[in-house]
Amino acid sequence: MNPTQILYLGRYTLETALLLAAPVLLACMISGIAISLFQTMTSLRDMTLTMVPKLVAVGIVLLIFGNWMMQILIRFTTDIFSQIQAYGH
Repeated sequence: MNPTQILYLGRYTLETALLLAAPVLLACMISGIAISLFQTMTSLRDMTLTMVPKLVAVGIVLLIFGNWMMQILIRFTTDIFSQIQAYGH
C-alpha cells in the first residue's frame, strides 16, 4: 500500500462517518436550540427537560433515515473489503 491509497481510505472513512452522523447531530442541535429558546422564554431552568425531546428527536431521525444510513454503511463496508482483497493479491 502506498501513501496515496492510505490517504484515500482515511478520507473515505471520515467522509462516511460524517455523512452517517450528520442527521443525528443536526436533530440534537435543532431540538436543543428549540428547548433552550422555550426555557428562556418561560424562565424554566430544569436540566432534565432537555433530555427527553432530544431522545425523541434522535429516535424519529433514526426511524426516518435508518434505512439510508444502513445502505451507506453496507456500501462502505463492501468497498473497504474489496479494496483489502485487491491489496492482498
